[in-house]
Amino acid sequence: MIVLIVVLVLVALVVAWMIGGYNGLVRLRNKVEGAWAQIDVQLRQRYDLIPNLVETVKGYAGHEKETLEQVVAARNSGLSAAGPHDQALADNMLTGALSRLFALAEAYPDLKANQNFLQLQDELTGIESKIAYSRQFYNDSVLKYNTKIQTFPTNIMASMFHFEPAEYFEAEGEARGPVQVQF
Repeated sequence: MIVLIVVLVLVALVVAWMIGGYNGLVRLRNKVEGAWAQIDVQLRQRYDLIPNLVETVKGYAGHEKETLEQVVAARNSGLSAAGPHDQALADNMLTGALSRLFALAEAYPDLKANQNFLQLQDELTGIESKIAYSRQFYNDSVLKYNTKIQTFPTNIMASMFHFEPAEYFEAEGEARGPVQVQF
């Protein structure tokens, strides 16, 4: 009789451990997905702002067609990106195109003084800060989730229930290097 009670207690402990471990993995996976959704929200705000920015610049520097087309192409690439890797590539392309756009604004004093342009530039700066924070939060969430599915004993449960590692949002190529400033 005592052996049966001990076996039942051990089975109950294993079942409780499995339930707790599984629920913990689900919570972490959902946190990663929620963090990615926050990045997506911020990126959508930035993408929605870009057409207004391009139109404002076009009014002052319409003959700078190539730069404006690069910004629009980069925006469209970002809108169609799927997943952290593709989004990071598109983000790097857009950041470069926007840098060229703002450098272009330096050559047009009237544009630089335009209130609409300044407001859009301020909004974009605010959104960029939110995106940076959201990326950091996402990568922190991915770190916790990936660590949990790779450490013993939850790695056993993670493989049983097919929990896959999440992908980090990482800068690519030139975005990792130092910023080049030229006067």
